[in-house]
Amino acid sequence: MHRILIADDEPHMLKFIEFTLRKGDFDIYKACNGEEALLLARRHQPDVIVMDVLMPGMDGVMALKELKRDDVLKDVPVILLTARGYTLDSDQALRAGAASYLTKPFSPTELLRQVLQLAESGRSDTASA
Repeated sequence: MHRILIADDEPHMLKFIEFTLRKGDFDIYKACNGEEALLLARRHQPDVIVMDVLMPGMDGVMALKELKRDDVLKDVPVILLTARGYTLDSDQALRAGAASYLTKPFSPTELLRQVLQLAESGRSDTASA
């Protein structure tokens, strides 16, 4: 069974993402900010991380950069979630080390598809908007 870490500071988004990913029969770990995501990633070594960009304290991009500096976690694929209108574009997300990114509101089917693909095949360098 694949381990998936989701990080979002909005409780309803965490529940929505968890509900979506339950269809994939994953072990799911939840964090509400970047610092907690890093702690859980180090503890559980997930197969895929789904992380919001805009979180208080350490945001998703900062957490992603920290993950990429960690020898154990650097190859874990990360899907970044961005709010519509946020200035992060696909090039910026990929340069930061993301495997992919989705803009909120996103299709639950597309999120599940990407997580399944990344969990099965490892790192992917394609992005979706």
